[in-house]
Amino acid sequence: MKLRKVVKNKVILFSLACATALCADTIQSIEYNNLNKISQKIVNETLDMKPGDEFNDYKINNAIKEFYKFGYFDDIVVINDNGKLQLNFKEKPSIANIDIQGYKSRTDDIESLKTMIKLKKGSMYTEKRVKDAKKVLLDLLENDGYINSVVETEIETINEHSLKLTFNVNKGDEIIIKKANYYGASELDQDDFDNVTANKEKEVASWWFGQNDGEVKIDQLKYDARRINELYFEKGYLDAQVKEPFLNIDFASNQANLDFFIKEGTKYITNDIKIYVDSSIVDAKDIYPELDLIVGNTFNIKKLRLDQAYIKTQVANKGYAYAQVKFDVKKDTKNSKVDIVHNVIPGKKVYINDVKISGNSRTLDRVIRRDVYLAPGDLYNETDFTDTKSKLSRSSYFEKVKVEQKRVSEDKIDILIEVVEAATGALTLGGGYGSYDKLMVSGSVKDSNIFGSGLGVGISADLSANKTEFSVNLSNPAINDSKFNGDIEAHNSDAEISKSVYDLDKNTKGFSIGVGREILRNLRGGLRYKLDFIQEEYTYDDDSTVPDASRFQDAEYISSSLTPYLSFDNTDNYQLPREGIKAGTSLEYAGVGGDSKYLKSSTYLKYFNSLNDYAELDWIFRFRTRISALIDNGQINQGDSLYLGGVKSLRGYSSYAFPTNTTGYVTDPYKRSWANSVEMSFPLIPNAKMRWALFYDYGMIGEDNFSDVARSSTGAVLEWISPLGPLQLIFAKALDAEADDETSSFEFSLGSSF
Repeated sequence: MKLRKVVKNKVILFSLACATALCADTIQSIEYNNLNKISQKIVNETLDMKPGDEFNDYKINNAIKEFYKFGYFDDIVVINDNGKLQLNFKEKPSIANIDIQGYKSRTDDIESLKTMIKLKKGSMYTEKRVKDAKKVLLDLLENDGYINSVVETEIETINEHSLKLTFNVNKGDEIIIKKANYYGASELDQDDFDNVTANKEKEVASWWFGQNDGEVKIDQLKYDARRINELYFEKGYLDAQVKEPFLNIDFASNQANLDFFIKEGTKYITNDIKIYVDSSIVDAKDIYPELDLIVGNTFNIKKLRLDQAYIKTQVANKGYAYAQVKFDVKKDTKNSKVDIVHNVIPGKKVYINDVKISGNSRTLDRVIRRDVYLAPGDLYNETDFTDTKSKLSRSSYFEKVKVEQKRVSEDKIDILIEVVEAATGALTLGGGYGSYDKLMVSGSVKDSNIFGSGLGVGISADLSANKTEFSVNLSNPAINDSKFNGDIEAHNSDAEISKSVYDLDKNTKGFSIGVGREILRNLRGGLRYKLDFIQEEYTYDDDSTVPDASRFQDAEYISSSLTPYLSFDNTDNYQLPREGIKAGTSLEYAGVGGDSKYLKSSTYLKYFNSLNDYAELDWIFRFRTRISALIDNGQINQGDSLYLGGVKSLRGYSSYAFPTNTTGYVTDPYKRSWANSVEMSFPLIPNAKMRWALFYDYGMIGEDNFSDVARSSTGAVLEWISPLGPLQLIFAKALDAEADDETSSFEFSLGSSF
């Protein structure tokens, strides 16, 4: 490295010597050769000489020095040819391509590394930049737990102005934590610490998902002590002290012991909570019942911070966007009790100056603005602010949504909305295989945001050995950007339901039209009209002994119904909800003309809860239940019967698996059904939006009660939010199937999720 600096200095001295040897005569012309990096204007200003001026050695020397400061040149030669002044530049080459070999394999990861090393296509090549980039890579390797790593550079000249730069990474030895010691810990154990620390002791079968692999993460060591300290504060140990850990590495085996030194102290109980706030803004009496910290219970720093945020939200909902809530923790060390005092400083009321939207290259501004709960001139409201982000995230139009505040004056702010468009138009294909439907194929062409207008249109088809279904639909989630929504749909289906001694071929043609309105935030209500023309044909086995009078008879009838409904959705994301509830209820009244006359009640609930708040794990608990009931109001046809089985109700069993009919004798339609699902979803490859889940399903169905048939199943699901939509691979096992049950062990689908 020293040799290179000397050579460079010699080049500079040589150039300066050329400049000082120039004759002192009049400049007739000035010519710049091989100059591409800086403009003619800047060059002229730097040289500070023009035709007609006398040669000035001092100005030329200074100009050359200034040119070198730009960092663009390897050499500059000045030539005076009888008053014709030439400046010949040798520019540093540009980096035309960058490659990093041996570190990461995924394209996204490599692009992220290129960003970290601060080199990109078109960057000027310098030894310092390459040296700095190598240091960044080595630091990243060390942070990943690799020691003695080597990064070498390979330079390939493309032409005199550009080159290709390759970083060849040779990963060093990976350090594994053989043993983690928590000296001084008696109230908490290793399992507690493993839930919060990045560096963990290697476990048996570390290759299995969820087991600790023991890899050292150097960059996280300094934070692990703070995480453990925070954990103690959450458990009420306010006097806990955790020193920075000591990593003792055995370089012969590349294994290490990780030592934490902990002083726990005693557990504190919450003795009293006081909130000092201007009662004209918020009455503290209304806040106390909503606090997470409870007097008499163990103190928890996380709950204290949640309380702080809740109090701020209540004040900010009154327009005080920059309200501050400062808490004071007063410890009674003698009695191990703690008093909490919240002091609220509201500041001034703030109004919305403007709502600025960016990133929507396709979606129209008005489509976004109708989901924004704050408008210019409105008094600021914190709940409106957070609900805006949630609603935009649920719209399915955007892959990412960022909503921020920007203060423009003492009493005004701008709301900045930045979105990343999602692929809303899709050609999807899905399918599966089951013992009942055999090979199943489904496909659709749809766009939930056609031309960025917010309108949704779709055509879909489902084909299998026993089912053919086609549908087309058009939907508008906000008619004329109002709170009203509407849709129209037409369908044609032909389903063959096979039982032990007969087959039912049910053909349905019809359409539906619906209109709804947002009643309250996240709550919608509406009314749907549906008209179906239904044909049922029954085919009995040739050897069936069922008398004709006891057989199901072919039927042709019309079902005309009105269905009022309510739906609620406050989940935080459309494709992958981690928090929130989806719920709905409907009551279908069949008898608006037509032949079927019944009432059909259906209510569902989906609940999502992330475990990240409890254990900092990206695990998602999911629960789904649906209960349905048919009430005879004059005529229930066999085709109106409730059914159980399939992906949406009871995995592991085929669609229409229940009711079963092993005799072929006429039975009444089933009028009661209840299906339940419990899932725990785990991350698999987060960057690829892949997860997996374990589930347990339980369902019941019957003629006049819920207990005629009860079945359960369990299994695993592989989930991927693919560019074409949500993909599910379902591996199911029917737990208590009986001999005549139609089961399905594997299915996959595109476009549907839990």
